[in-house]
Amino acid sequence: MNILMKECIRKPSSLFTSGLLAAVLMTSGQSVFAGAKDDPILFMLTIDQLETRSGDEDPDVLKAQGWVGYDLNKLWLKTEVERVDGTNEKAELQLLYGRAISPFWDFQIGVKRDFDPQPERNWAVIGFQGLSPYYVEIDTALFIGESGRSAFRFEAEYEQMITQRLVFIPEVELNFFGQTDLETETGSGLASSEIGLRLAYEIRREFAPYIGVNWEAKHGETKRLAIQDGKNTEDTQFVVGFKAWF
Repeated sequence: MNILMKECIRKPSSLFTSGLLAAVLMTSGQSVFAGAKDDPILFMLTIDQLETRSGDEDPDVLKAQGWVGYDLNKLWLKTEVERVDGTNEKAELQLLYGRAISPFWDFQIGVKRDFDPQPERNWAVIGFQGLSPYYVEIDTALFIGESGRSAFRFEAEYEQMITQRLVFIPEVELNFFGQTDLETETGSGLASSEIGLRLAYEIRREFAPYIGVNWEAKHGETKRLAIQDGKNTEDTQFVVGFKAWF
């Protein structure tokens, strides 16, 4: 898995590589970030998914985020990479400023760069991330791009402890677009959805390998464009990977 992670961050571009390396360097030592006694600078790096999937396609996936800052103000870095046969199917990087608006919610604003699929796209980002009632983790973002493009992403994840170490993790992701983009083969409206069910075993609280199943589907105009191009519109994948935080 470490080889996969190195490969994921090596390919897309110097900006993408620099961003991920910056997130990793956040973990080099908390003493480096010593701040005021009452409000020290803190940091966290979370690898939400580092996995390989087996289905109609066999992608390797990295999904990670990190932040550094204070209780109220943080600098966030988020990335997602999906590779098939050594080629990036998806690669994005977000750099965000986050402001706590309640004990469990952050307002976020910043920029996102889509490296793949081609052509590359730049977006402004406005979003909210936090913990809803019943301990559901929510991450929502509105993306505003060039030439009037817009998109919206909704992600939700829940961790249900079965035993002291065994965790059941259902999650869902929905992606919407404001207009059709033929160059990236995305249609307006609900474009794609992803539902995952993972069973993790916490060897330590900070490290948990898992197995699971993941279902992806294209919808609406995006599905029609995929059919025209001879691509699959649904894929059920078995996954093996791990999650960790520092």
